Amino acid sequence: QVQLVESGGGLAQPGGSLRLSCAASTNIYRFNAMAWYRQAPGKQRELVASITDVGITNYVDPVKGRATISRDSAKNTMYLQMSSLKPEDTAVYYCKATTRGVDYWGQGTQVTVSS
Repeated sequence: QVQLVESGGGLAQPGGSLRLSCAASTNIYRFNAMAWYRQAPGKQRELVASITDVGITNYVDPVKGRATISRDSAKNTMYLQMSSLKPEDTAVYYCKATTRGVDYWGQGTQVTVSS
């Protein structure tokens, strides 16, 4: 059973930065793709960024230029570095990993952007 554990959330000021981590219980190269999603109160969960097994990345328009998704295979961890944070980035951030057509989700980490 694959387990994903997010960390790094918290309170940040507008214009600040955060780095989220997603630690996997297995070798991350098992996954065809990994991604970060977020869900704001009262809204549907939405994709933020994704990375394939060969390192191809994709970002949604609201975070382009402000977010960087990356992986560290030695630590079996995926990261999301976000800068120039905005109040609208406030959400619970989830990581997802996909292998053989099966999606695995973490429990989420809260990010709150407020002065």
